[in-house]
Amino acid sequence: MTEILHPDLCVIGAGSGGLGIAAGAAQMGAAVVLVERAKMGGDCLNFGCVPSKALIAAGRMAQALRVAPRFGISAGEPRVDFAAVHRHVHGVIAAIAPNDSVERFTGLGVRVVQASARFTAPGEVEAGAVTIRARRFVIATGSSPFVPPIPGLDRVPFLTNESVFELTACPGHLIVIGGGPIGCELAQAHRRLGARVSVVEMASIMPKDDPELVEVVRARLLAEGVAMIEGAKVLRVENQGDGLGVIFERDGAERRIEGTHILVAVGRRANVKDLNLDAAGIAHGPAGIAVDARLRSTNARVYAAGDVAGGLQFTHMAGHHAGIVLRNVLFRLGAKVETRAVPWVTFTDPELAQIGIGEAEARRRKLDFRLLRWPFHDNDRAQTERETEGFIKIVVSRRGRVLGAAIVGPRAGELIMPWVIAVQENLKIGALAKAIVPYPTLSEVAKRAAGSFFAASLFSERTRRIVRLLQRLG
Repeated sequence: MTEILHPDLCVIGAGSGGLGIAAGAAQMGAAVVLVERAKMGGDCLNFGCVPSKALIAAGRMAQALRVAPRFGISAGEPRVDFAAVHRHVHGVIAAIAPNDSVERFTGLGVRVVQASARFTAPGEVEAGAVTIRARRFVIATGSSPFVPPIPGLDRVPFLTNESVFELTACPGHLIVIGGGPIGCELAQAHRRLGARVSVVEMASIMPKDDPELVEVVRARLLAEGVAMIEGAKVLRVENQGDGLGVIFERDGAERRIEGTHILVAVGRRANVKDLNLDAAGIAHGPAGIAVDARLRSTNARVYAAGDVAGGLQFTHMAGHHAGIVLRNVLFRLGAKVETRAVPWVTFTDPELAQIGIGEAEARRRKLDFRLLRWPFHDNDRAQTERETEGFIKIVVSRRGRVLGAAIVGPRAGELIMPWVIAVQENLKIGALAKAIVPYPTLSEVAKRAAGSFFAASLFSERTRRIVRLLQRLG
């Protein structure tokens, strides 16, 4: 017998965005139903941010042993137990999973339905043996790896981010198709853990990032032995004896590379296929559900949040969406999505982080701007830790307004936060320049870059004349 529920809010999808919305709404007094067809926690916990950063951490530890002689410590080539690395990765997932569990959300008063959801009418969803007629709906079904129509790919085993973390043995030769952030992060991590790794990219790696910063990452990947095959169009893949062959075209010539494993990392696609959105009058396409600045779909009762809403596909963006949806659904505040001050980080080593307007965009928009820079090799903390690659680059208006920032170097993701605030709050560069920064820290790079804005005028001949005059006056 079908059970009919009439909650205030029905959230479809228990990933980062959906969980934030369900928890927030329930704790603020709304009756909430949460529908999830697969694992609680969604992609980020189970297949994305959490396992990838755990694998990257393992690779970083292995690399630390290789470079230990720089500090006068003998270690040598590490012995990697890949099965133990697998246990480490899944142990991290298990440690975080209770925060996203059915039990926790049931305890918050959320009704959790573990089934696939599909719309049967503009205001009705079926999920297993339950029919949900809610006042409002939120679709937060996330995204899945995009598998391109490469000839032969459907006839060979291949990995995506949903399966690569299940490996218990190190790949002999991992061929990564796609040189975006995910491809580069996993390529470096596997290389550090002992695999031979090749990256095949149609354009250039990390094409959405500042090319000057990307060059620092590229140089490190090459130095660590990752083969970079850029400007290559994959023509087909095929079985080759006990391994796999990837055939690609580069510089007008057909070439071939052979490996043991293929990882496909060429982007993601919104999860909308089985929702029967047409029955609810919800416009959608390959990029996801069409929404306005308040995250409302073409059905005024239905909102979308996270990857499925299109735009930037970051977990922190899904969290931001959760707050926007809660303000609009519960309090009718008319909150709109922030699109100007959204940071992003690629967790290679060195890390790459950006916020706001970059140099290329500033030039394209013909803005009147200045570039401020400071290298990590002029930072004392970076010298003590022998991590001196990279730099910070700040885009400011001629009057000193912070427009954007880009950092490539050690812990860039941690160093981007003050620049997020600067862009978000329209701060001038002086706010960063006058801050008292603890010594010795990497954050001094930010202060030194900010201070360089004033160097020309501060140390000018005019300033020297004023100082000499004041000194003569006693």
